[in-house]
Amino acid sequence: MARVTGPGPSLRSQWLGERMRRIRKRLHIPQQEAADHIQRNNSMLGRYESGEIPFRRNDVIDLLDFYGISNELERNGLLQLCDDIWRKDWWDPHTDDFGQDFIDIPWLESRAERICVYQHIIIHGLVQTREYAEALIRYGSKERTPEVQIAKWIDLRIERQRVLHGDDPTKLAVVLEEAALQRPIGNEEVTRTQLQRLVELNELASIELQVIPTRCGPHAALRGSFQLYEMPDPYPDAAHIETVGGSLYIEEPTVSHIREVWKDLTESALPPDESIALVKRYLEG
Repeated sequence: MARVTGPGPSLRSQWLGERMRRIRKRLHIPQQEAADHIQRNNSMLGRYESGEIPFRRNDVIDLLDFYGISNELERNGLLQLCDDIWRKDWWDPHTDDFGQDFIDIPWLESRAERICVYQHIIIHGLVQTREYAEALIRYGSKERTPEVQIAKWIDLRIERQRVLHGDDPTKLAVVLEEAALQRPIGNEEVTRTQLQRLVELNELASIELQVIPTRCGPHAALRGSFQLYEMPDPYPDAAHIETVGGSLYIEEPTVSHIREVWKDLTESALPPDESIALVKRYLEG
């Protein structure tokens, strides 16, 4: 078996593998025949198509030629996805500390055209202050977690917020339950500073904040928080849900249901101006 070194399995490699497998299946080309064409064994191509091992660019080009895929838009989209698998970015050195599953999150945030966030318990990481983030991370850390590790976790959470700033910031829509404003995190000053941050961020044209008041009845997201990533071509839209058992990434067709849930949330929440007025009342109180 040819030895492949480089990035490990990721959401990107799974997306590319699935698309390449779908093309081969559509054309009724046996896996062994495609593997022979790129001088790989059948097992290796299977691992490519499952995303366990990321496709190399030359193999993608050779297979697209073999499959007769001449549409420039389709080819360029697949090659762009392949390039993104192998491209190094600021979060890659953190893979050993946080794991590949988590590192997919800052990648999604960096590529998304818009991020839609629903939080029912706490303020979301993309709009947290450093002090608020530190209070949460310290609470969730094991007693013997080294200080250097805690510092890395805090730095990464704050570093992720770079997508909200700059010349072409990612659009962010946040829906919070009123309970997230009420819950004390850290001391009084930490909570107060966090509420002030929400007011300040809402002044940015790329960020919209809505709050669902406690008096609101049932809505479609009673099962918990989630993030919906609206992606540009060639990437499919995706969603992320954090569970007690780990991260769960969702794609079509299920992500269509999450879009409907998001629509219900925005209709259940107060309008942005009334939402900020509510935040300010908590800030004043």
